Amino acid sequence: MTLNNFNKIFTASLMAGVLGMTAVAEAKTLKISHIRPQGANIDLEIKDFAASLKTATDGDVKVKIYAASALGDYTTVQERISIGAIDMAVQPAATAASRKMQISAFPYVAENWAQAKEIYGPGGAIYDAMKGLYAKQDITMLAAYPVYFGGVALNTKAVSPGNPDVDKGIKVRVPGIKSFQLTSDSLGYISSPIPFSEAFTAVQTGVVDGVVGSGAEGYYASFRDVTKTYIPVNTHFEVWYMIVNSETLADLDKKDRKALEMAAVEFETKRWGKAEADQAAYEQKLADNGATIIKLSDEELAAAAAKVRKEVWPQILSDVGKDWGQGVLDKIAN
Repeated sequence: MTLNNFNKIFTASLMAGVLGMTAVAEAKTLKISHIRPQGANIDLEIKDFAASLKTATDGDVKVKIYAASALGDYTTVQERISIGAIDMAVQPAATAASRKMQISAFPYVAENWAQAKEIYGPGGAIYDAMKGLYAKQDITMLAAYPVYFGGVALNTKAVSPGNPDVDKGIKVRVPGIKSFQLTSDSLGYISSPIPFSEAFTAVQTGVVDGVVGSGAEGYYASFRDVTKTYIPVNTHFEVWYMIVNSETLADLDKKDRKALEMAAVEFETKRWGKAEADQAAYEQKLADNGATIIKLSDEELAAAAAKVRKEVWPQILSDVGKDWGQGVLDKIAN
């Protein structure tokens, strides 16, 4: 072998090694957070998403899942995604970052699942509004994740559950979000803002008699042992969002970025196809666990919606910015 040929072979080998190192360096593992325990629907669906993304990118992009708020509560996680300390999450919108994000939990916007998909699904008024709000925090919204219509879970018997004009005399825990507090009050309950981490104990010890702010899936996951009555009064439509740090997304090569976006669309599409059935299944699980499910008539649901829209909407619009919020609602009406 001549010296010249040896040098060519050595150079080619060296370059192959460098290229191999580069390929390894470009492989990416994304950290993704969610708020439910391992084995919950969202956990299983993110695992499917992760497997699909790994296959589509030939292993270049992997996803490491952190369940049960292991990386912090959803408000902290959203803040950390904004600065790039965490890559991704599927979770509720944190209104502490922007009051306008209350639009996502606006009470009685949708009356049924078909309306919910038009409003919260791709191209919907709230979908687009949330996408814009996340963008201002250096976060890209990849998908919406519909969960359920909300209700009231009680550790006691219901009092006039179908009449929003009756003062129930029942104190309930609500999240520290103005829309939930006002809605609870409007429906005749006594709202008491309590952190989620303290909510179960508050119900168990009688500090409050129930919970407002979640739905059948959430109550079964976290409050089933203290839920004697469940009233699906459709307080709000619960939707979470798959979000990613915008710089993290931009740093992926074009092929991997496209694969991530397509996997998110598939994740979202599958969810819309099963969310309604999941809601019914979790109501049944609550019943199987001993809770009494009180179904309200269409007239009773309409009365609750009308009262909340009249009393609560003006106050929330004032909080999020009347012109901006009304603009979103006008798009829904049209």
